[in-house]
Amino acid sequence: MSETPFKSGYVAILGRPNVGKSTLLNSFLGTKVAIVTDKPQTTRHRIIGIKHLDNAQIVFLDTPGIHKEKFELNRYMNEVAFSVIPDADIILFLIDARTGLTEADKKILDRIGETKRKETKVFVVINKIDGVPKEELLPLIEEINEKYPFVDEIIPISAARGTNLDRLLDLIVENLPEGPKYYEENMVTDIPLEQYVAEIIREKIMLLTSQEIPHAVTVNVLSIEPGDKNPDMLVIDADIIVERPSQKAIIIGKNGQKLKKIGTLARQELEQILGKKVYLRLWVKVKEDWRDRADYLRRLGYGF
Repeated sequence: MSETPFKSGYVAILGRPNVGKSTLLNSFLGTKVAIVTDKPQTTRHRIIGIKHLDNAQIVFLDTPGIHKEKFELNRYMNEVAFSVIPDADIILFLIDARTGLTEADKKILDRIGETKRKETKVFVVINKIDGVPKEELLPLIEEINEKYPFVDEIIPISAARGTNLDRLLDLIVENLPEGPKYYEENMVTDIPLEQYVAEIIREKIMLLTSQEIPHAVTVNVLSIEPGDKNPDMLVIDADIIVERPSQKAIIIGKNGQKLKKIGTLARQELEQILGKKVYLRLWVKVKEDWRDRADYLRRLGYGF
Protein backbone atom coordinates (compact mmCIF):
# COMPACT_ATOMS: atom_id res chain seq x y z
CA MET A 1 0.00 0.00 0.00
CA SER A 2 1.55 3.30 -1.06
CA GLU A 3 2.05 6.18 1.39
CA THR A 4 -0.11 9.29 1.12
CA PRO A 5 2.09 11.93 -0.54
CA PHE A 6 3.10 14.91 1.58
CA LYS A 7 1.81 18.24 0.29
CA SER A 8 3.09 21.77 0.74
CA GLY A 9 2.74 25.17 -0.84
CA TYR A 10 2.02 28.87 -0.57
CA VAL A 11 -1.50 30.15 0.09
CA ALA A 12 -1.95 33.90 -0.40
CA ILE A 13 -4.72 35.73 1.46
CA LEU A 14 -5.90 38.83 -0.43
CA GLY A 15 -8.76 41.29 -0.23
CA ARG A 16 -9.84 44.79 0.64
CA PRO A 17 -9.19 46.23 4.13
CA ASN A 18 -11.27 44.88 7.00
CA VAL A 19 -12.58 41.75 5.28
CA GLY A 20 -10.99 39.50 7.94
CA LYS A 21 -7.71 38.33 6.38
CA SER A 22 -5.63 38.49 9.58
CA THR A 23 -8.45 37.01 11.66
CA LEU A 24 -8.56 34.07 9.24
CA LEU A 25 -4.79 33.56 9.46
CA ASN A 26 -4.81 33.63 13.27
CA SER A 27 -7.79 31.24 13.35
CA PHE A 28 -6.02 28.74 11.11
CA LEU A 29 -2.84 28.85 13.19
CA GLY A 30 -4.53 28.86 16.58
CA THR A 31 -2.23 31.66 17.70
CA LYS A 32 -1.78 35.35 17.02
CA VAL A 33 0.82 36.22 14.40
CA ALA A 34 -1.06 39.13 12.79
CA ILE A 35 -2.48 42.09 14.69
CA VAL A 36 -6.22 42.64 14.38
CA THR A 37 -8.29 45.80 14.86
CA ASP A 38 -11.52 47.18 13.45
CA LYS A 39 -9.55 49.95 11.70
CA PRO A 40 -8.85 49.69 7.95
CA GLN A 41 -5.25 49.11 6.81
CA THR A 42 -4.16 47.43 10.05
CA THR A 43 -1.80 45.05 8.21
CA ARG A 44 1.09 46.85 6.48
CA HIS A 45 3.52 44.02 5.70
CA ARG A 46 3.32 40.57 4.18
CA ILE A 47 3.06 38.14 7.10
CA ILE A 48 3.97 34.48 6.85
CA GLY A 49 2.10 31.97 8.99
CA ILE A 50 2.94 28.25 8.85
CA LYS A 51 0.31 25.56 9.46
CA HIS A 52 1.76 22.12 10.24
CA LEU A 53 -0.38 19.05 9.53
CA ASP A 54 0.49 15.35 9.45
CA ASN A 55 0.13 15.24 5.68
CA ALA A 56 0.86 18.85 4.68
CA GLN A 57 2.60 22.12 5.43
CA ILE A 58 0.69 25.25 4.44
CA VAL A 59 2.59 28.53 4.18
CA PHE A 60 0.01 31.30 4.44
CA LEU A 61 0.88 34.76 3.10
CA ASP A 62 -1.27 37.40 4.79
CA THR A 63 -1.22 40.71 2.93
CA PRO A 64 -2.26 44.35 3.46
CA GLY A 65 -5.78 45.25 2.39
CA ILE A 66 -5.82 46.59 -1.17
CA HIS A 67 -7.04 50.19 -1.18
CA LYS A 68 -6.76 53.60 -2.84
CA GLU A 69 -3.25 55.03 -2.88
CA LYS A 70 -3.06 58.39 -1.11
CA PHE A 71 0.52 58.20 0.22
CA GLU A 72 3.74 56.40 -0.68
CA LEU A 73 2.98 54.03 2.21
CA ASN A 74 -0.33 53.04 0.53
CA ARG A 75 1.48 52.36 -2.73
CA TYR A 76 3.94 50.12 -0.90
CA MET A 77 1.14 48.21 0.83
CA ASN A 78 -0.69 47.53 -2.44
CA GLU A 79 2.56 46.49 -4.09
CA VAL A 80 3.17 44.00 -1.28
CA ALA A 81 -0.31 42.54 -1.68
CA PHE A 82 -0.17 42.12 -5.46
CA SER A 83 3.41 40.78 -5.37
CA VAL A 84 2.33 37.45 -3.84
CA ILE A 85 -0.01 36.50 -6.70
CA PRO A 86 2.61 34.95 -9.05
CA ASP A 87 4.16 32.87 -6.22
CA ALA A 88 0.95 31.43 -4.80
CA ASP A 89 -0.23 27.87 -5.30
CA ILE A 90 -3.65 28.88 -3.98
CA ILE A 91 -5.16 32.36 -3.63
CA LEU A 92 -7.82 32.96 -1.01
CA PHE A 93 -9.67 36.10 -2.05
CA LEU A 94 -11.78 37.31 0.86
CA ILE A 95 -14.91 39.38 0.48
CA ASP A 96 -17.34 40.63 3.12
CA ALA A 97 -20.73 38.89 2.95
CA ARG A 98 -22.39 42.07 4.22
CA THR A 99 -21.23 44.23 1.29
CA GLY A 100 -21.25 41.56 -1.41
CA LEU A 101 -19.01 41.89 -4.45
CA THR A 102 -18.02 45.58 -4.57
CA GLU A 103 -16.50 47.43 -7.53
CA ALA A 104 -13.14 47.33 -5.72
CA ASP A 105 -13.48 43.55 -5.27
CA LYS A 106 -14.17 43.16 -8.99
CA LYS A 107 -11.05 45.11 -9.95
CA ILE A 108 -8.89 43.01 -7.65
CA LEU A 109 -10.39 39.76 -8.96
CA ASP A 110 -9.74 40.91 -12.53
CA ARG A 111 -6.10 41.53 -11.66
CA ILE A 112 -5.79 38.14 -9.98
CA GLY A 113 -7.14 36.50 -13.13
CA GLU A 114 -4.68 38.42 -15.31
CA THR A 115 -1.50 37.88 -13.24
CA LYS A 116 -1.83 34.46 -11.59
CA ARG A 117 -0.06 31.38 -12.91
CA LYS A 118 -2.18 29.01 -14.97
CA GLU A 119 -1.96 26.26 -12.35
CA THR A 120 -2.76 28.53 -9.39
CA LYS A 121 -6.12 27.78 -7.78
CA VAL A 122 -8.39 30.68 -6.79
CA PHE A 123 -10.89 30.38 -3.93
CA VAL A 124 -13.34 33.19 -3.21
CA VAL A 125 -13.94 33.12 0.54
CA ILE A 126 -17.13 34.89 1.61
CA ASN A 127 -16.41 35.93 5.19
CA LYS A 128 -18.66 37.24 7.98
CA ILE A 129 -21.63 35.13 6.89
CA ASP A 130 -22.99 35.39 10.45
CA GLY A 131 -23.91 38.97 9.53
CA VAL A 132 -26.32 38.19 6.67
CA PRO A 133 -29.35 35.92 6.07
CA LYS A 134 -28.43 32.68 4.28
CA GLU A 135 -30.75 33.42 1.36
CA GLU A 136 -28.62 36.44 0.43
CA LEU A 137 -25.57 34.26 -0.20
CA LEU A 138 -26.93 32.31 -3.17
CA PRO A 139 -27.24 35.30 -5.58
CA LEU A 140 -23.72 36.36 -4.57
CA ILE A 141 -22.31 32.89 -5.28
CA GLU A 142 -24.14 32.81 -8.63
CA GLU A 143 -22.72 36.23 -9.59
CA ILE A 144 -19.14 35.11 -8.85
CA ASN A 145 -19.62 31.86 -10.76
CA GLU A 146 -21.01 33.69 -13.77
CA LYS A 147 -18.45 36.51 -13.98
CA TYR A 148 -15.23 34.72 -12.94
CA PRO A 149 -14.83 31.31 -14.58
CA PHE A 150 -11.24 31.02 -13.28
CA VAL A 151 -12.53 30.81 -9.67
CA ASP A 152 -12.21 27.19 -8.53
CA GLU A 153 -14.12 27.27 -5.22
CA ILE A 154 -16.51 29.60 -3.41
CA ILE A 155 -16.64 29.02 0.35
CA PRO A 156 -18.83 30.91 2.84
CA ILE A 157 -17.18 31.18 6.30
CA SER A 158 -17.02 33.12 9.52
CA ALA A 159 -13.34 33.46 10.43
CA ALA A 160 -14.14 34.97 13.83
CA ARG A 161 -16.55 32.17 14.79
CA GLY A 162 -14.71 29.34 13.04
CA THR A 163 -17.67 28.48 10.81
CA ASN A 164 -16.70 26.26 7.84
CA LEU A 165 -12.94 26.67 8.46
CA ASP A 166 -12.43 22.90 8.57
CA ARG A 167 -14.02 22.62 5.12
CA LEU A 168 -11.81 25.42 3.80
CA LEU A 169 -8.70 23.81 5.26
CA ASP A 170 -9.58 20.46 3.69
CA LEU A 171 -9.99 22.15 0.28
CA ILE A 172 -6.63 23.86 0.64
CA VAL A 173 -4.82 20.59 1.43
CA GLU A 174 -6.67 18.82 -1.38
CA ASN A 175 -5.47 21.41 -3.91
CA LEU A 176 -1.88 21.83 -2.74
CA PRO A 177 0.89 20.25 -4.85
CA GLU A 178 3.15 17.54 -3.51
CA GLY A 179 6.21 19.09 -1.92
CA PRO A 180 8.72 19.18 0.94
CA LYS A 181 8.57 20.79 4.37
CA TYR A 182 9.80 24.34 3.85
CA TYR A 183 9.99 25.17 7.57
CA GLU A 184 10.88 23.37 10.78
CA GLU A 185 7.86 22.15 12.74
CA ASN A 186 8.47 24.55 15.64
CA MET A 187 8.13 27.59 13.35
CA VAL A 188 4.77 29.35 13.13
CA THR A 189 6.01 32.56 11.51
CA ASP A 190 9.22 34.11 10.21
CA ILE A 191 8.45 37.61 11.53
CA PRO A 192 11.56 39.13 13.19
CA LEU A 193 11.08 39.83 16.91
CA GLU A 194 11.57 43.58 16.42
CA GLN A 195 8.79 43.73 13.83
CA TYR A 196 6.47 41.63 15.97
CA VAL A 197 7.00 43.87 19.00
CA ALA A 198 6.45 46.98 16.87
CA GLU A 199 3.19 45.56 15.54
CA ILE A 200 1.86 44.72 19.02
CA ILE A 201 2.57 48.30 20.15
CA ARG A 202 0.95 49.71 17.00
CA GLU A 203 -2.11 47.52 17.55
CA LYS A 204 -2.64 49.03 21.01
CA ILE A 205 -2.32 52.55 19.59
CA MET A 206 -4.91 51.73 16.92
CA LEU A 207 -7.30 50.28 19.50
CA LEU A 208 -7.02 53.32 21.79
CA THR A 209 -7.14 56.13 19.20
CA SER A 210 -9.45 57.23 16.41
CA GLN A 211 -9.80 59.48 13.35
CA GLU A 212 -6.47 60.05 11.55
CA ILE A 213 -4.19 58.82 14.36
CA PRO A 214 -4.13 55.04 13.56
CA HIS A 215 -3.06 55.66 9.96
CA ALA A 216 -0.49 58.36 10.80
CA VAL A 217 1.41 56.21 13.30
CA THR A 218 4.25 53.76 12.94
CA VAL A 219 6.53 52.14 15.53
CA ASN A 220 10.28 51.71 15.32
CA VAL A 221 11.84 49.30 17.83
CA LEU A 222 15.30 50.60 18.69
CA SER A 223 16.59 47.74 20.83
CA ILE A 224 15.63 44.55 22.64
CA GLU A 225 18.17 43.63 25.32
CA PRO A 226 18.32 41.42 28.44
CA GLY A 227 17.98 43.35 31.69
CA ASP A 228 21.19 44.31 33.54
CA LYS A 229 20.03 42.94 36.88
CA ASN A 230 17.63 40.32 35.55
CA PRO A 231 18.80 38.58 32.35
CA ASP A 232 15.40 36.85 32.07
CA MET A 233 13.76 40.27 31.60
CA LEU A 234 13.65 41.96 28.20
CA VAL A 235 14.24 45.71 28.06
CA ILE A 236 12.59 47.13 24.93
CA ASP A 237 13.05 50.68 23.65
CA ALA A 238 10.76 51.91 20.87
CA ASP A 239 9.81 55.13 19.13
CA ILE A 240 6.19 55.88 18.26
CA ILE A 241 6.35 58.06 15.16
CA VAL A 242 3.60 60.48 14.12
CA GLU A 243 3.31 63.24 11.52
CA ARG A 244 2.07 66.21 13.58
CA PRO A 245 2.68 67.70 17.05
CA SER A 246 -1.10 67.52 17.64
CA GLN A 247 -0.99 63.75 17.06
CA LYS A 248 1.88 63.44 19.54
CA ALA A 249 -0.20 65.24 22.15
CA ILE A 250 -3.14 62.87 21.60
CA ILE A 251 -1.00 59.76 21.99
CA ILE A 252 0.70 61.06 25.14
CA GLY A 253 -2.65 62.16 26.58
CA LYS A 254 -3.37 64.19 29.68
CA ASN A 255 -0.55 63.73 32.19
CA GLY A 256 0.84 60.96 29.98
CA GLN A 257 -2.10 58.65 30.73
CA LYS A 258 -2.78 57.53 27.13
CA LEU A 259 0.86 56.60 26.51
CA LYS A 260 0.97 54.78 29.84
CA LYS A 261 -2.10 52.71 28.89
CA ILE A 262 -0.63 51.90 25.45
CA GLY A 263 2.57 50.74 27.14
CA THR A 264 0.77 48.69 29.76
CA LEU A 265 -1.43 46.82 27.26
CA ALA A 266 1.53 46.15 24.93
CA ARG A 267 3.75 45.00 27.80
CA GLN A 268 1.11 42.64 29.19
CA GLU A 269 0.56 40.95 25.82
CA LEU A 270 4.29 40.72 25.08
CA GLU A 271 4.94 39.10 28.47
CA GLN A 272 2.20 36.56 27.80
CA ILE A 273 3.51 35.73 24.30
CA LEU A 274 7.24 35.77 25.05
CA GLY A 275 7.00 34.14 28.49
CA LYS A 276 9.30 36.75 30.02
CA LYS A 277 9.03 39.93 32.04
CA VAL A 278 9.19 42.98 29.80
CA TYR A 279 10.33 46.51 30.62
CA LEU A 280 8.95 48.68 27.81
CA ARG A 281 10.13 52.26 27.24
CA LEU A 282 8.24 54.33 24.67
CA TRP A 283 9.00 57.74 23.19
CA VAL A 284 6.71 59.69 20.84
CA LYS A 285 8.45 61.54 18.00
CA VAL A 286 7.23 63.73 15.15
CA LYS A 287 8.44 63.02 11.62
CA GLU A 288 6.46 65.20 9.24
CA ASP A 289 4.86 63.41 6.29
CA TRP A 290 6.71 60.16 7.00
CA ARG A 291 4.06 58.21 5.02
CA ASP A 292 5.03 60.04 1.84
CA ARG A 293 8.83 59.82 2.11
CA ALA A 294 10.24 56.78 0.32
CA ASP A 295 13.70 57.06 1.91
CA TYR A 296 12.28 57.18 5.43
CA LEU A 297 9.81 54.39 4.70
CA ARG A 298 12.70 52.15 3.66
CA ARG A 299 14.53 52.91 6.92
CA LEU A 300 11.39 51.88 8.80
CA GLY A 301 11.23 48.55 6.95
CA TYR A 302 8.58 49.45 4.37
CA GLY A 303 10.18 48.29 1.15
CA PHE A 304 11.30 45.28 -0.81
